[in-house]
Amino acid sequence: MKTYRDFDNYLKNFPDEKGYFGEYGGMILPPELVPAFKEITQAYQKICNNARFINELRRIRKEFQGRPTPVYHCERLSSLLGKCQIYLKREDLNHTGAHKLNHCMGEGLLAKFLDKKKLIAETGAGQHGVALATAAAYFGLACDIYMGEVDIKKQHPNVIRMKMLGANVIPATHGLKTLKEAVDAAFEGYLKEYEDAIYCIGSAVGPHPFPMIVRDFQSVVGIEAKEQFKEMTGNLPDVVCAAVGGGSNAIGMFEAFLSEPVDIVGVEPLGKGEGVGEHAASMKFGKKGVLHGFESILLQDENGEPLPVYSIASGLDYPSVGPEHAYLRQCGRVKYEAVNDDEAMQAFFLLSRYEGIIPAIESSHALAYAIKHARNQNSGSILVNLSGRGDKDIDYVYEKYGTGEQFLKEFINK
Repeated sequence: MKTYRDFDNYLKNFPDEKGYFGEYGGMILPPELVPAFKEITQAYQKICNNARFINELRRIRKEFQGRPTPVYHCERLSSLLGKCQIYLKREDLNHTGAHKLNHCMGEGLLAKFLDKKKLIAETGAGQHGVALATAAAYFGLACDIYMGEVDIKKQHPNVIRMKMLGANVIPATHGLKTLKEAVDAAFEGYLKEYEDAIYCIGSAVGPHPFPMIVRDFQSVVGIEAKEQFKEMTGNLPDVVCAAVGGGSNAIGMFEAFLSEPVDIVGVEPLGKGEGVGEHAASMKFGKKGVLHGFESILLQDENGEPLPVYSIASGLDYPSVGPEHAYLRQCGRVKYEAVNDDEAMQAFFLLSRYEGIIPAIESSHALAYAIKHARNQNSGSILVNLSGRGDKDIDYVYEKYGTGEQFLKEFINK
């Protein structure tokens, strides 16, 4: 069992040269794709410490993305809950409305360095798709976004945004028609065009080097948050938490705190319950397996095939999790909990009503954990990565739940 004291040199050692975090990760690919991924690895290793690349990325973050995003103290919500104070890292204020642009702009720069002409990606909730379409427009690149048919209907505002930005939105029509199927289709598309395109994975998943690349580009979230929180309070938070599907927003938030005396919690979607197809809590119910070119924890049947998954949050309904998260759980540094749909939606409406912030349903899972934690503490603080805003969700939420009066009454009555 590792503690924060064991993580001083963590980034120098993980992943290893083969892309493994302990026993998780790797590059498990069809032979024809191995050279393409090795090319990406070599290019990234060449530019990740290049001053001109870093300075250009910093300029983009400041002038185009609007970084740094602030840390915000939820005073009214904290007072409602008790004495434990809730803080938010406001990634919803990042340009395009979520954390996804942090790695998409970096991947776009990498594509230009490799002289690629197209960006290819999958998307679930549409936030990665919008961010990558934005990056493609910024850098003057073509863009194909694969999205499950179910999510296309559920996330209509983001589909329109992608198309307005010039992206080609391609429906994934097989299987459950959600995020896993979108990844399948995107890999198939990339296999046909890898000489002229780059696959920009939307989370900290996939074959090496993408879990590392996404982590590195997203680490700005935790670096900023730690400095901002110290400036605001003079201390570190007692707990840091973030929602985990594939795990990009969470790994970006967690990295800066791994070597600090802080509890770290990843929050998975428990969905409707614990039955097969009712949730996407891979850490809670999965076991080691291979999916989409990497080895991690996977919700799978007796034959190793991915099980159907569900979450009210389209960005969380993935049957696996980033390999770095699997390692951090295995070594005991990060704890992973699960929150169901109703708990997430209650948090969605509480933040909207008490703080004037409408969160993404994905982010609401982390907020729900923070609310439960705060109600059980007599002091302390918890810092939540509010990974995105809920503009994309409001049509769906209003149609299904109205303005949330039932959730608010239930909470107050408790």
